Order: sequence, then C-alpha cells, then structure tokens
Amino acid sequence: MFPFQFLNEVAADTVATAGFSEMMSTISGMSPDEIKQALTALVLSLTVKIIKVLFIWFVGRWVLKRIVKLIVLLLQKHIDNDSVRTFVISIVDVVVMILLILMIIGVLGIDTSSFIAIFASAGVAIGMALSGTLQNFAGGVMILLFRPFKVGDFIEAQGVAGTVKQIQIFNTVVHTGDNKVILLPNGAVSTGIINNYSREPKRRLDMTFSISYGNDFEKAKEVLLKLIAQDSRILNEPAEPFIVLGEMGASSIDIIVRVWCNQADYWGIKFDLNQKVYETFPQEGLEFPFQTFTVNVTKE
Repeated sequence: MFPFQFLNEVAADTVATAGFSEMMSTISGMSPDEIKQALTALVLSLTVKIIKVLFIWFVGRWVLKRIVKLIVLLLQKHIDNDSVRTFVISIVDVVVMILLILMIIGVLGIDTSSFIAIFASAGVAIGMALSGTLQNFAGGVMILLFRPFKVGDFIEAQGVAGTVKQIQIFNTVVHTGDNKVILLPNGAVSTGIINNYSREPKRRLDMTFSISYGNDFEKAKEVLLKLIAQDSRILNEPAEPFIVLGEMGASSIDIIVRVWCNQADYWGIKFDLNQKVYETFPQEGLEFPFQTFTVNVTKE
C-alpha cells in the first residue's frame, strides 16, 4: 500500500504545482495595469458579495421574525396547549435560522445542493456526536405525546421542584420557588421519575406531632380535631381527618395527622397548623418531648 500512497501524493503535488505554475505564468504575462484591473475587479466582486450577505442577513432576520410572530399568532388561535406552542416555536426558530444560513451560502457562490449533500453524509457522524442532544429532542416529543406535565404545572424532577414555564426542543424550563431558572434536559426528564403536584385538584397533607410520655393521647387527639375543625380549608372529602398514635419513640409519642385540602391551600394549612399546635398544646397541659439519654455509672 505504501508505494501506491506515495505515488498518489506525488501526483497530487504535481497537479498543484502545475496549477500554481500556470497561475504564475499568467500573472507574469500581464502588464501592471492589467494586474491592477484584475485586483480591482476582485475587490469589487468581494465587496458586492459582502454587501449582499449583510443585506440578506439583516433584512432576512427582520422578515423571518415577522413570519415567526405570524406563526405564533396562528398557534395561539388554533392550539390551546402552551406546551405544544412553545415546542413548535422552538423548532420554527431553528428551521428559520438554517434557511437564512443556506441563503447566505448561496449568495457567496457555494453550491447549496452539494452543501446539503455533504451535510447529509455527515449526519451519521453528527448524530453519534450529538446523541445526548438527539435524546433530549426525542424526550421533548415524548413529553408532548404522553403529557406527564404541562406548562404551569408544579413538578419535581431530577431533584428540582418548580413551576414549568416552557417545554423547548431540548430542555424544560422550570422556575423554582426562590426565583431561579432551571433548564432540565428533556431526555433525563422523560425517562426519570416525575412528581406532578398539579395533576390532581386535591392533595393529602401528612404531619407528625410528638408529645411526651405520660401525656394523655386522647386529649391531644381532641385538641387536634378542634384545631382542624376551625380551619375551613381542610376538607372532609375524599376522606375525613385521620389521627392515630403512629409510633412510640425513644423519648416521645408520635401522633400522625392526615387531612385533605386543595392544592393551593397545602402549604398554608401546613404552616398554620404547626403554629396553632405549638401555641395550643402547652395551654392544654401537653408537653413537647426532648430527646433524653440515660447514663449508668458503675463504680469498680
């Protein structure tokens, strides 16, 4: 193989040298005025192409932005799902940018058909290199098809909890409670565990309150039922409030409380009930336990 490779390299160098020699012989046969005219024509040609490229870039961007806005208006009229709209708009933005780049390549004199053919032939290699990105795109399609969540839902996925603002081509945009913007890859989200807290209108609130040993459990239960009855946000459907002695710990009696409420009232009830129990239990003679240890000292 080495002799053939060497001969191919020699042949290529010979062709390149011949082309360069031919160009130099052409230039050497020209007068200074002809060389000046040729350079001037070359500069003018490049200037015209640059002006055309800039014109197409700015005007094309302006026109394509108007087209995208028109598509957005059409989507808003015919598609009520915000998730689908944001996903389609992301795809349109990418397609529009590709079309604009192809137009500029055509103005520069590059054959776009050959460019597309080269791009297609490199598609396999690009696909392998961007396997994670393609997985995110497929994940976005799966999210739109099976709809585990939609724009506006409060979810927990990949260790992040927040409100879904956008479902883009490759990422899902989530705003957290402390106003951080998190981009979650669609591939990981679609294949991972998703907690959608907004899917059902009602939610069960589970809480645990502890009292010391020697306190009356029935009295504590009665106080909790009274506090629950005073809160109109707590529902009796799909089940009435549930209070039981859950566990006898090392230094406390743990009381489990389960109540139902609307999604919007979940955190308000949780914080308010904590405060009411903290203020009411001591007034009713119920003590909060402290962790205790028994130490035995042996004298030898």
